[in-house]
Amino acid sequence: MREIRFHGRGGQGAVTAAQILADAVFREGKYSQAFPFFGAERRGAPVMAFARIDDRPIRVRSHVYEPDYVVVLDPTLLEVVKVTEGMREGGILIVNTERNPEDIACETCSKVATVDATTIALDILGVPITNTAILGAFAKATGEVKIETVLDSIRRMSPAKPEENARAAERAYSETKVLEV
Repeated sequence: MREIRFHGRGGQGAVTAAQILADAVFREGKYSQAFPFFGAERRGAPVMAFARIDDRPIRVRSHVYEPDYVVVLDPTLLEVVKVTEGMREGGILIVNTERNPEDIACETCSKVATVDATTIALDILGVPITNTAILGAFAKATGEVKIETVLDSIRRMSPAKPEENARAAERAYSETKVLEV
């Protein structure tokens, strides 16, 4: 089983990203689940969402404490939250940032991937909601799901602007930088 932890801020779409990812991998014939964790439930507060992927039914229903993949939708969280806490050895860190992967420290990672999802979201959607763009980066960095399936799930599940959100994910897929560490 592969476990994913999304870190974002309220209003950035971390919960929706986890749900779209779970839908996409399910459509590829795998088992999946997605669920949120809310602390202070307000816009801008740190939030987490979780997803699991497996080839067998998933029976576990707890938070993800030892993720294989960590996805960070807001780069300011790198300074205030221990996003890689508990990450399994050889995990992959995916960060929305203008920085290059070699500028992001991760002791347990096998790969660090970066993409400027904020600029992509602003250019295409007109708002800094980075969830669909970061899914394009996830597809590229992990290989867990095909980008075409992610785009289909985005078109089906986006609450607004489905075609624009799909374009944001596709652009992020092409612009994501991946560094093996």
